[in-house]
Amino acid sequence: MARRFVDLSIYLENDVLSDPPGFGPRIDYINHQQSPEDIVKFFPGLKQEDLPDAEGWAVENVTLNTHNGTHLDAPYHFHSTMNQGERAWTIDEVPLDWCFSDGVKLDFTKLPDGYVVQPEDVEAELKRIGYTLKEKDIVLVNTAAGKAYGQPNYVATGAGMGYHATIYLLERGVRVTGTDAWSWDAPFVHTAKKFAETQDAGLIWEGHKAGRHIGYCHLEKLHNLEVLPPFGFTVSCFPHKIRGASAGWTRAVAIFEE
Repeated sequence: MARRFVDLSIYLENDVLSDPPGFGPRIDYINHQQSPEDIVKFFPGLKQEDLPDAEGWAVENVTLNTHNGTHLDAPYHFHSTMNQGERAWTIDEVPLDWCFSDGVKLDFTKLPDGYVVQPEDVEAELKRIGYTLKEKDIVLVNTAAGKAYGQPNYVATGAGMGYHATIYLLERGVRVTGTDAWSWDAPFVHTAKKFAETQDAGLIWEGHKAGRHIGYCHLEKLHNLEVLPPFGFTVSCFPHKIRGASAGWTRAVAIFEE
């Protein structure tokens, strides 16, 4: 039996639109010609020309938000509590068995930008693909945002998961979900219009806030979801272990046993 991997993660890189203005990563690259002086400091009497080819090391200085790149959000990101009043887990407290399990892909690529997915949409898609959710399934939502990644409209593109749709998944034992969009919820630009009309703050971040009632995690800024089948693969998405943090970067992958 052969094992095949599909990379579900975006790059951490400069100058690609993956976040709203002012929220993106910054990577400063130091190459082999720029670094010898850093090595020389460790070894009295050493000169740059003594090094092989007079080269040092390559290293990068990275300025990141824990929500840059493909990452896993912890319940603490959504609210200070989860499970009806318990202290919300930070990313270093998320159970590892949540992060390695059977994957399911829901195709919502044809839903309009800003649409808020409801339970009936989830049920219809599960019926279409012929799948019944089970405990610990990792549910990935493929939206129109996947193909808009890197474009100016990325953060405004795609449907988002509403409160009731999220609860629908959680009540069936799902504890990790994911999306190729910037947010699990509908893009803010669309929600802002609805809020302006209704002044209903319950519309804001409603999918995230489902974690107040049932603790869960979700992946954001996934990639390559369009190449996945509806099911029949395993998702690995172990987060970086950052003490007390609201999220951790992950190299999310889909694993096929063929």
